[in-house]
Amino acid sequence: MKTDVYENATETASLNRPQSGGNVQAAGHNQDEIMKKMQAAGTPGAEHKALQAFVGNWQVAVKCWMDPNGQVMDGRGTAKVTAIFGGRYFEEQFGGEMMGRPFNGRGLMGFDNTKQKFQLAWLADMSTGMKVSEGRSEHDHQVITLEGKIDCPGTGQKDLPIKQVYRVINTDKRVLEMFNDGRKSMEITYTRC
Repeated sequence: MKTDVYENATETASLNRPQSGGNVQAAGHNQDEIMKKMQAAGTPGAEHKALQAFVGNWQVAVKCWMDPNGQVMDGRGTAKVTAIFGGRYFEEQFGGEMMGRPFNGRGLMGFDNTKQKFQLAWLADMSTGMKVSEGRSEHDHQVITLEGKIDCPGTGQKDLPIKQVYRVINTDKRVLEMFNDGRKSMEITYTRC
């Protein structure tokens, strides 16, 4: 019995497999059109050029709020942002002190031409979870707002909304504001070295 099921599955798979020498086309699409669209989706554009403003070495000043009405905790650090994969993505290496403890983080930001959205994946040595967010820009890409959801290990809350707002002040200064569940939790000022 098992042999019959295996043979039927193998026969079905071979019928669905493209035959050698044939020109494979997705349902109703021309292969040349598909390739042109794929190439366009993989080509850096104006949004990627805007992210070039993040490239460089930065001194970083951090302000954290555990409680919106509580004391501000200050931290310092450095960040290095490099363009990778031909300017398609921008990798940030962050190191310093946050909330009185050493802190290291890595971020990967880009713009998805297909979704027409900026995207960010962030990971750090204070967590085992990645923060993933996406969003749009305004004011000629001088402000980028990304949103996502996280699970809070401290409170146990699930799907907490997060928001990061990147503001390019000038070529040598930018500010990142972070919001957790609607309240501002962090402000990071980057000053070019």
